[in-house]
Amino acid sequence: MTDLPFFGDTTSNQALLFSPPFQKIKNIQPTFPNFTLPAANLSQPPLPATFPTYTLILSPTSSGFANGLQTGCFLSSQNTSGTIAGETLWARGDEGFRTQWLMGGLTPSTNYTAFLLQNNTKVSGPIFFATKSGQHFLLSNLLFSDLPTLLASFNCPLVHSLPFCPGVAYSVPLPAPPGINVAYDSTNLPAQITTPLLSYMANFTTVLTSFACGRDWYSPLVGCEDCQREYRKWLCAVSFTRCSEPSPANAFTVVPAPPNATGLSASIQTNAVGAQIVLSALLPQQTSDRQRNIALPALGSPYTMLLPCLEMCNAVDRACPPFVQFKCPTRRFNAAASYGVGYIDGADGHQNKGLTGDSQDRWGNVWCHKI
Repeated sequence: MTDLPFFGDTTSNQALLFSPPFQKIKNIQPTFPNFTLPAANLSQPPLPATFPTYTLILSPTSSGFANGLQTGCFLSSQNTSGTIAGETLWARGDEGFRTQWLMGGLTPSTNYTAFLLQNNTKVSGPIFFATKSGQHFLLSNLLFSDLPTLLASFNCPLVHSLPFCPGVAYSVPLPAPPGINVAYDSTNLPAQITTPLLSYMANFTTVLTSFACGRDWYSPLVGCEDCQREYRKWLCAVSFTRCSEPSPANAFTVVPAPPNATGLSASIQTNAVGAQIVLSALLPQQTSDRQRNIALPALGSPYTMLLPCLEMCNAVDRACPPFVQFKCPTRRFNAAASYGVGYIDGADGHQNKGLTGDSQDRWGNVWCHKI
């Protein structure tokens, strides 16, 4: 198969993985005068009548099974690590339907290799990812002598399966899920988070539709439906802060941008063994720090935040009419204090000409947060 599985995120012993998209969502374009945009509390589209059957094959990379025959016959004979805590069909917005797996029982600080088998014959993959550490360090920053050395377990739980934010599938700085739940979804997410988010989405839609959508055109390329879609992605990404941690090989190189930073962006660094690396857009957060989204309850321990990709903000700016007055910070001033800058797009704005060209790759590198 030409399409790869998609890596969502991990905790120390869990992982969210997705199959390649297998069916696009048929969206009916609204027309004037009955121009109606999707509701703020979006629901999942009807499940497809037929869909491919996938089998997830997962093993520690150290086992070397990816070095063997990458055939359905060989891979189906291999033992799979972990347990499937949940397997569902999920429509990730305009990407279309995918199969989603919530894996449990994995080993902390371990590199994993994943394949998918379709009908035990077609092979998709491999992709690679690493589980978070059971213990991780937030080290003193060279620029801030008063930032203490902090030791904490990675305790950000996974959040997934939110119909109103279909692209959210990663760890978020929240207290442990209630009861016997192993992750958050739409059934157990606190109302203090969902209520204001849905209110913001509804208010934005009301403002947007004060424009004569479908009759008057502010762009030959995009319309109100594109604006609302990109705003939803951005709102979900900044509302659900993403936790992460430095790569164990580069744990000493997390350099947060101060609030008055100017001109900071993605850069190539050299690690302890002299190899060139690209550092992710990570920002250590102390327990006393104010949450980026004040609706999120306090985690009660330090964590490291993966900043959203600036391109998510720029996508809203490009897709929306000027009267909305949606503005993004610029690279020249303090964009890097709150966004990952220079990873996807280049310094001059050229699309996909940044240092990495994308927010993540098949090898498990995730440089900035994008849904």
